[in-house]
Amino acid sequence: MMRKTSLVLLGAAAGAALTLLAVQPRVLVLGGSAFAAAADTYRQLNLFGDVFERVRADYVEKPDDGKLVESAINGMLTGLDPHSSYMDAKSFRDMQVQTRGEFGGLGIEVTMEDGLVKVVAPIDDTPAARAGILANDLITHLNDEPVQGLTLAQAVEKMRGAPNTQLKLKIMRKPQTKPIEVTLTREIIRVRTARWRVEGDDVAYVRLTQFNEQTTEGLKKAVTELSGKLGDKLKGYVIDLRNNPGGLLDQAISVSDAFLEKGEIVSTRGRNAEETQRFNARTGDLTKGKPVIVMINGGSASASEIVAGALQDHKRATVVGSRSFGKASVQTIIPLGPGNGALRLTTARYYTPAGTSIQAKGINPDIEVLQDVPDDMKARADSKGEASLRGHLKAEGDEKTGSQSYIPPDAKDDKALKMALDLLRGIKVNSAFPPNPKAAALKQ
Repeated sequence: MMRKTSLVLLGAAAGAALTLLAVQPRVLVLGGSAFAAAADTYRQLNLFGDVFERVRADYVEKPDDGKLVESAINGMLTGLDPHSSYMDAKSFRDMQVQTRGEFGGLGIEVTMEDGLVKVVAPIDDTPAARAGILANDLITHLNDEPVQGLTLAQAVEKMRGAPNTQLKLKIMRKPQTKPIEVTLTREIIRVRTARWRVEGDDVAYVRLTQFNEQTTEGLKKAVTELSGKLGDKLKGYVIDLRNNPGGLLDQAISVSDAFLEKGEIVSTRGRNAEETQRFNARTGDLTKGKPVIVMINGGSASASEIVAGALQDHKRATVVGSRSFGKASVQTIIPLGPGNGALRLTTARYYTPAGTSIQAKGINPDIEVLQDVPDDMKARADSKGEASLRGHLKAEGDEKTGSQSYIPPDAKDDKALKMALDLLRGIKVNSAFPPNPKAAALKQ
């Protein structure tokens, strides 16, 4: 029987999903020392069984057997490294929704304020937008049940559901004093991971917020729309990966491929030599060779680092900002059967095209630009990075930790963006821009 697994790249916060592999069960041939090791392992399992039975029999309150086993499994996995863990059935379903980038829902981005659900923004062309839901609306009731007392996650779960099912909202909208009631029919909502705009009248700006199954298509749509709008005025592209925590390995590869004509994008290396994989670019540069600047910071992790590292090593883009998070490991999602959830297990390290591991180091930008951080934000302006996480995989060489992750809320105060725009427009000159592809130092 073949077991389906999924390759995931998880960053500082979260993100994940499905690049499917088929893994054959391993056949083990044990020698004398291996038999001794196996016997020792069974003795330790007997110890676990003894502890389990003692807890069941003597703990001050009757424990839940299922929770005991789940906690033991999770403890085993989290003891390996910060990114391995056990997901119960619900967590596994939630992860699949996140990585697919689509779900049945209403189409609103929300947050919590004073115990009520506050609308950040309705998503274009969704039930919420068509019903006239506005930013800053406060949702007080869902199907006549108050949201007060619910967590944000619980409220979001209630708003999601099967397409073509209905949900009644009660909304408070200032300055009105009477609540507004509206009934919406859920639809398939696709999460926008790519957002774009024209800077001035000559630069295309694309921000990627995570790497799920929608990301590459979003990038292609952005490039098509922006290049069509700017035409001959287009001076180049700014790809903003700041505070992007990562996601799918296959999406990191396809996003990198969009800017490359040939060559290796990334390689992954497992415990055994035969598990090494190399992923190469295919002919066709989506941007037709236009200059590219990639922006990163301390919150750019994993899949974001694959893209930045590939374009930097190939001298296809200039990287601007602050050093990235430094997560260079791959997690495999291993389903455990119906109702049993899944394992998230670290199974490989990844390496940039130059053969470099950025694990617990991060990617150093070609041009470092640090933001001016307000005094009240200075304590939260830096990301500690992979090297600060307890139990992280060790670096090959010196480790680095701590890097700025602050992004000014107003674009006019964004020094990294200003640097990128000035370089593309020729206002500023730097030896790192434009990069020289002939100087690319790639592993042969």
